Amino acid sequence: MLTLLHLLSSVALLVWGTHIVRTGIMRVYGADLRRVLSASIQKKPTAFMAGIGVTALVQSSNATALLVISFVSQGLISLSPALVIMLGADVGTALMARVLTFDLSWLSPLLILGGVIVFLGQRKARVGQMGRVCVGLGLIILALQLIVTAAGPITQATAVQAIFSSLTGDTILALLIGALFAMISYSSLAAVLLTATLAATGLVPLNIALCIVIGSNLGSGFLALISSRGQNAVSRQVVLGSLLFKVIGCILVVPWVNVLGQWLFGRNLPAAEVVIYFHVFYNLLRCLLMLPFVGVMARICSRLVSDDPNTAQPSAPRYLDITAIDTPSLALANAVRETLRMGDVLEQMLFRFKEVLEGNKQQKHEVSLLEDEVDMLYSAIKLYLAQIQQDELGEIDSRRWAEIIDTAVNLQQAGDIIGRMTSDVAAKSLNARKPFSAEGLEELNTLHARLVTNLDLGMSVFLSRDINNAKRLRRAKHRFRLLNRRYSHAHVERLHQQNVLSIETSSLHMGLLGDMKRLNSLFCSTAYHVLEVQEEALD
Repeated sequence: MLTLLHLLSSVALLVWGTHIVRTGIMRVYGADLRRVLSASIQKKPTAFMAGIGVTALVQSSNATALLVISFVSQGLISLSPALVIMLGADVGTALMARVLTFDLSWLSPLLILGGVIVFLGQRKARVGQMGRVCVGLGLIILALQLIVTAAGPITQATAVQAIFSSLTGDTILALLIGALFAMISYSSLAAVLLTATLAATGLVPLNIALCIVIGSNLGSGFLALISSRGQNAVSRQVVLGSLLFKVIGCILVVPWVNVLGQWLFGRNLPAAEVVIYFHVFYNLLRCLLMLPFVGVMARICSRLVSDDPNTAQPSAPRYLDITAIDTPSLALANAVRETLRMGDVLEQMLFRFKEVLEGNKQQKHEVSLLEDEVDMLYSAIKLYLAQIQQDELGEIDSRRWAEIIDTAVNLQQAGDIIGRMTSDVAAKSLNARKPFSAEGLEELNTLHARLVTNLDLGMSVFLSRDINNAKRLRRAKHRFRLLNRRYSHAHVERLHQQNVLSIETSSLHMGLLGDMKRLNSLFCSTAYHVLEVQEEALD
């Protein structure tokens, strides 16, 4: 019983080490990996190699799957290149299984010791996170050694020998056992290594060991499919496509497993090495054969898993992928995209406000709906950011987190102001049949055009954090304030001249000038985040 507990704890240590490596790499290089994947989708070979490289780096095909699912959900890439990347991820996992099963026992204590020192010394910095990655790699290597050590005594148990002896010649049962191994251990790597150990002791015939390896691949696919429950349709399509490719590969190779096992056995090769290399070459050949059929698979998955049009909400958040919360750089990038969407909605509100200003009362309702959308997006962004562990953020990410929440708050306030301006114009001008003077309407239209321009520039500064555009935005803010003041004086001069239309709309006109001034300040606030960083750097 104690030996079994040691084995299970070793598997748990392997899973934990993989998690540490994945989270560490994603926190440091998550944005870079995101760019690599997004830039590789134009051609199948580059997408395939990107899948291999990213998976080898993060030590987990599940992490790659999360990135890919996030891209597909946000409409950044289509289903076909996503499936290509997933095929590459399977190969990357198999290759790393081969690398990690080399005798690296001497490396494990060095990685753990050095990683702990670096991580505790500079926890918030990128270097500290790389120390965390080193600790994770050391734990993976240590866990693999412990699995081999713990599995040895278990294979000598009479009950275990009886169980595995019953597998002889039962291919389907072997596949199920392999799938069960992978699902219980949450790692196909642990399942493959355990199978290699069983084959080396002679407890499991070589052909059955190969079936268990194939089953472990299926198990990882089923595990991903189960994990995708509750996610949107495109996420399930990616996972389903990956699983179907694994099922097809299984169907193609299983009839030849017995012949292949006998042939390899006759070569007198080490059983453990045969199992590990079979895992590598099986995944490589399977994925290469499936590459030409990703388009067909994408169409099949789209038909099998389709969106429910009744549940579609156009105003719902599009980019706030909850699976990216554990990867702050990706989560912040998602929040930035959703905040930019808030800016787009505000721009629509401004255009509709102008139509109301010109006498179209029908647009008042549209402005009200858009205002509700802004409020909903603001709440979603706020709750999304609240789920990010701030104590795990580095200095740059912490500053970005604050910028996002400040910008979202400002845009939400701007939405309320535009909604109130629209209601005031509709009630006090259109319904009361009190039009603006020609001069006053022209002034308001001029300020409106400046607001739209400054909003676009403000969103550009928020996204790019370009110092030159930030300075342009600050100058634009000051010019707007001067123009607003001049128009206020011009309105008072029209009152002095006893302009009837100006007198009737005076309160409304001056109120709109004040609201536009506040809107401009909110739109231009993004410049000061960038300028503050520059000033701190100079100090």
